[in-house]
Order: sequence, then structure tokens, then C-alpha cells
Amino acid sequence: MSSFRDAVALGQTGLSVSRLGIGSSFTGSARFIEEAVEQGANYLYWGSIRRPAFGRAIRNVAKRRRESIVLTVQSYSRVAALVAPSVELALRRAGVEYFDFLLLGMWNRPPWEGLVDAALRLRAQGKVRHLMLSTHNRPSLKAHFERFAAGESPFEVFMLRYNAVHRGAERDVFPHLPAERPPGLVAYTATRWGHLLDPKKMPPGEVPPPARDCYRFALSHPAVSLVLCGPANREQMQEALRALDAGPLGPDELARMRRIGDHIYGRFKPNFAERGDVDGAAASEPRL
Repeated sequence: MSSFRDAVALGQTGLSVSRLGIGSSFTGSARFIEEAVEQGANYLYWGSIRRPAFGRAIRNVAKRRRESIVLTVQSYSRVAALVAPSVELALRRAGVEYFDFLLLGMWNRPPWEGLVDAALRLRAQGKVRHLMLSTHNRPSLKAHFERFAAGESPFEVFMLRYNAVHRGAERDVFPHLPAERPPGLVAYTATRWGHLLDPKKMPPGEVPPPARDCYRFALSHPAVSLVLCGPANREQMQEALRALDAGPLGPDELARMRRIGDHIYGRFKPNFAERGDVDGAAASEPRL
């Protein structure tokens, strides 16, 4: 593989997605999101912060090419009765009849039955087509994968943190994927909230990697279907898109990213704790 330009199947959903997805949390303009879609990024994630500009971008793009884009809406709700109204409001604001995915966000334990039932009703009504789950508890995904392999999971795609600093998925997640017909995996926080781009957080003598190399790091693992970016402006969006043409990291580049990640891990706390990390572990231990 010389680049990440080719779309890939997202698990067993039948959907083809770009290797780079676009999240909404920092977006202030619809224009550069629409431009990125024209450049091949077809996965749009309307996350926990539903920026109006991102909603406008979805509306504008969907008018021209709804069937060629993949739309995800997230719910952090722990109240089953609030899930449907939240999704229905998002549908109206985005001007679409359905979302491809409803993501149930940040479930470190299995979501309770009533909430899953509410999500399944939305799927039965055609308002969403597939269900996804995100977690900050990496070890919990093994049980989800077992249910998926047995045909018992309502979730077809899972979202997790994976970057050069937090590599615990290489131990806790990727080895446990079903060998045949695995679910899709979406990686997020590729820059570790910008820590991997911060000159003050680099090992002595190192310059920060470009953002595209952070996305390339996650995409270089064959288990990862796509990686999310959260651009605040056109420059950041275009930098992320450069990862698609640059393709997988070479051995020396991978080693450098891991070396920088090890340095950051032991010295700078994450913005959100991840179950599976080892508190106080030495940076050299395989615990990321």
C-alpha cells in the first residue's frame, strides 16, 4: 500500500469509508469541510459538540451526494427516553432522513438494556442504519468482540483511542479481533490533544512530527479502519488530508513516533483517563 487514498470496508456494514474521518468539535466553518469531502473524505462525525457549521456542511453535502457520504451522530445520553429526541433534532438540523451510525459514546461498561433498546428502535424506524460504541475501557472490547463474532452484538463498529502515546490497543484490543469478518474500528485522538505537536513536550533534540504523521501512525496498523481528525480551520484540514497521500509510516518513522510517544506518556497526563493504562508505569514498559 503506497497511500491511504483508497476507501475501505467499514467492518461488515457494507459501507465504504475514507481512511480519514472528520469530527465536528472544533469546526467553525462549513466551507473547508465541504472542500475536504470533494477531496475524498466521506466520513463525517457529528460528535458530542454539534457545531452548527458542521451541521450546515452535512446539509450542503447531503443535497448533492447523500449516498456517497457516511454520517455518524453521537449520543452521550444515559437516559433512554432522551436518545430518540436527540437524534431526531440532529436529523432536522442536518436536513437528512437518516444517519448511517448512531454512536453511543463513552461506555466503559456495557450500555444498559433500555438504552440499547431505544437505539434499536431508531434503527428499526430507519432513522439510523447501524450502531457504534465508543469506550475509554480498552480491555472491555474483548467481550464485545466475542459477542460480535457470535452474532449477539447490536454494535457493528467500535471507536477507541489509539495514538503514538496510547498504544495499549496493540495489547488489549487488536489481538482479540475476530479473525474472520471483524467489526470496524475507528481511532480517535491521533495527536493526543495536540501533545504530539507541542515542541515543549518533545524528547531532547526532537522536533514535533507534523500532524499528518500522527494520523499515519494510527492508519499504519492494519486493524484500524479509519482515524478521526478534528480540524479547527482549513490549514489543519489540509494537513490531515496529506496523510492520505503520504501513506504508511516507514520503520524509522514508526520508531520515532513510538520514541516520542514513550517520552510523553510518562511525563504529561492525558486529558481523559483510559482504563488499561498503568498508573505510574515507567515509560519504557509496554503499557501504552
